[in-house]
Amino acid sequence: MLRFRIVFGLGFLAINFLFGQQASSDWQTYYEKSNFKATPRYTETVEFCKRLADASPMVTYTTFGTSPQGRDLPLLIVDKNGNATAGQVRRSSNVVFLIQAGIHSGEIDGKDAGLTLIRDMVIYGKNKDLLDHVTLLFMPIFSVDGHERFSAYNRFNQNGPEEMGWRVTAQNYNLNRDYLKADSPEMQAWLKLYNKWLPEFFADCHVTDGADYQYAITYKIDQYGLLEKPVIDWIGQSYLPTVKPAMEEVGFPLQEYISFKKAHDPKSGMSSWVTPPRLSDGYVAIQNRPGLLIETHMFKDYKTRVSATYALLLNTIKVLNRDYTKLRDLISAADIHIASEKFRTNPFTLKYKASADSSWINFAGYSYSKEKSDLTGGDWYRYTKDTVTWKIPFFNKFESDIQVKLPEAYIIPVEWTQVIERIKLHGIDYKILREDKKIKVASYTFSNEKWSARPYENHHTLTFDMTEKEEERTFPKGSYIIPMNQQTAKVIANILEPRARDSFFFWGFFDSIFEVKEYVEDYVMEDYARFMLSSDADLKKEFETKMAADSAFAKSPKKIIRWFYERSPYWDKRINTYPVGKIFDKTVLDQITK
Repeated sequence: MLRFRIVFGLGFLAINFLFGQQASSDWQTYYEKSNFKATPRYTETVEFCKRLADASPMVTYTTFGTSPQGRDLPLLIVDKNGNATAGQVRRSSNVVFLIQAGIHSGEIDGKDAGLTLIRDMVIYGKNKDLLDHVTLLFMPIFSVDGHERFSAYNRFNQNGPEEMGWRVTAQNYNLNRDYLKADSPEMQAWLKLYNKWLPEFFADCHVTDGADYQYAITYKIDQYGLLEKPVIDWIGQSYLPTVKPAMEEVGFPLQEYISFKKAHDPKSGMSSWVTPPRLSDGYVAIQNRPGLLIETHMFKDYKTRVSATYALLLNTIKVLNRDYTKLRDLISAADIHIASEKFRTNPFTLKYKASADSSWINFAGYSYSKEKSDLTGGDWYRYTKDTVTWKIPFFNKFESDIQVKLPEAYIIPVEWTQVIERIKLHGIDYKILREDKKIKVASYTFSNEKWSARPYENHHTLTFDMTEKEEERTFPKGSYIIPMNQQTAKVIANILEPRARDSFFFWGFFDSIFEVKEYVEDYVMEDYARFMLSSDADLKKEFETKMAADSAFAKSPKKIIRWFYERSPYWDKRINTYPVGKIFDKTVLDQITK
């Protein structure tokens, strides 16, 4: 009997072993089955996501939008208790970690890292305890149409996978320039999802171009002022001091995003920047939440890059699971502060400038030479594989450049429908003006406007000079009042303050205010100009001074006629005037919103 039990037991173990081997094989990702050299197509990716959801009650497969070519935008929700809605998760104690892959779908490391990480957790039970206080949202492919423009020749500098997607969408949008202006259907869907969930932490997975160096993975996260100081302190005192040694221990030492003062020249020093909100990590920062930019290095092989991304995502989850209460409380306090009157008493920084200060860092690179190219005549940097560590300056200090005083509210005339619809996508609260109303507002007038010669992200961007002014304007019924006592105050200011780096004004949403729509015939203006000169001594003096000082003006009949027309009562008084008003008087705001 004992012998039977032993034989039976050994047989049972053998069956279990064989079954385990079969189960392990069944759950290999496409990437693993390819010997870590290939990445799956869209259909295969979605099928694997659905298998995970069918196999585990912790995983929900859903979609959050549709691409221009008709593909669903896939999303995995991973929650230990099976919670699958933002409301359910918010009623738990969990923080939400949104992991985004494939925004540039040729840079696809994050997809295969995320699929293997989630598989390891929910199928194999590995690190499953890290989901005790963290809910994952995983976008395996954001730019789904670009992903299916599949080729071995889409990333010239990149060492694998064997084939990959394209950088931009089917409509030729770079999604990682679209977070604030939200032109693309994909980004509009993303914003709806983001503002429903408001994740406490975000990671965006990329592969970098640039110089050659030893690091397999680099990162960027706001430490320069977009986030509120307590959240920045948590990053600098808790998150990075935990993640950096953990990554070093598994063979992936971290360096901050590598951008040299002089292209391809490490000895020139590294420089950083304050990320604009057109980019993912800059956008989530003005939503008061940390955003981690992950950049693996293009020359490292695909397995190394995916493994490095896996390790950084895993170590981030470890910190979030440990610090879930602290991070949630810090972000909640930041949201409350941003919505407070106290926040609006201080000038708000729209743009930062680099300081001359720097710090010294150790940089692990490869030896290189700079030669004069006999082909192009330019500088040719030639890297070897001889490792070297330099001490170089890191220019990572910033100070305020352009600041503005924030109002109690902005008001947008009802006819600016495109602007209003885009604003709604950002989770911004608003009120509607119930009747035509004359309101005292501050606003701007513009001059010296100039558009870029070539389009950038389907826009001709704008530079300009401006002056501030105060006036009473009549705003029509239905106009949108945007109070600033809300969590999205930084988002609102970045959209509506013209000098903000990615304002809707900069992107050209208000270009029509610069167009003259009524005209005057020159021969009619000739008579009227003489009447103006004869009846206004000050105008006559101004004209004579202008003629004497500006020879180009004096020789141009068209400019002279235009000069008189602009000073006549027939001129369009709204031209070059910002239609958006700023309400500083809280009493006025209370009257029009009660």
